[in-house]
Amino acid sequence: MKQAKKFLPALSFLLLLHAAHAQSDTAQAKPQFKLSVNYNTRLNYYGRTDSLKSSGIFPLAELWFTPKFYVNAAPIFVNNSMQHFDYAGTVATIGYQNVGTKWISGVYVTKPFYKESSALVQSALKAQSGVSLAYQTTIVNINAGGDVKFSDKVDYGATAGLDHIIRIENSDKSVIVLDPAVYAYAGTQNFQRTYYKKNNSGFLLFPGNNQQVTEEVSRFNVLAYEATMPLIYAKGKVMLIATPAYIIPQNLVTVANRPDLSERGQNTFYATLTAKYTF
Repeated sequence: MKQAKKFLPALSFLLLLHAAHAQSDTAQAKPQFKLSVNYNTRLNYYGRTDSLKSSGIFPLAELWFTPKFYVNAAPIFVNNSMQHFDYAGTVATIGYQNVGTKWISGVYVTKPFYKESSALVQSALKAQSGVSLAYQTTIVNINAGGDVKFSDKVDYGATAGLDHIIRIENSDKSVIVLDPAVYAYAGTQNFQRTYYKKNNSGFLLFPGNNQQVTEEVSRFNVLAYEATMPLIYAKGKVMLIATPAYIIPQNLVTVANRPDLSERGQNTFYATLTAKYTF
């Protein structure tokens, strides 16, 4: 799946999302260390998947130096019919976010360290940086973001979405948060296109031949639509998160008679389960 390396890593996006939820809930006067365990029922890259229907588990360690500046790292373990929670690599991120009364903005840089033998769809990614911006209203929150991905080529991505936060404070000082959301993801796709071109170099009664031409093509397309509804329970230093999601991939790249070069993807329901503790 050569082309699949071009898209925004879903695992990195989820890690950043969970970090944002936790950090926006409370302010801090000193550095905080947070440790979580995350389980993803179906690893995918905007609906692009491997043929083994892999799941994954990734512990996440976060260090927040201030309420705005953080670093985190997560080793990734893959599980399927051929791999039993095998180590695939580690993803490290450094980021900055600013939470205001109406606007939330952020910037991050992610560096993956995948094993050469990793079967993850996004394993060719060498680095990624991005920015995000959200505007909060009482009815709906408007989200937008952009990113640059570095592999053997440079690719660009964009995200747009809407969400609505429902917060319930309980008498035991626990908090329940629901955040239904819809997102659209877009990005560049790089692939090879082969076609036949008429060769007009024939002479007199001898017509020209059809010549096979292969060229590199780069397009900016919608990659997927996704609906999610994170459910968060927080009390004291403990946070439990369940994030069911349904993703619909778009514009899958296919190469005739070459399934090894074609993208595999389908509408997929999956969930991410998280248990987090703040020290």
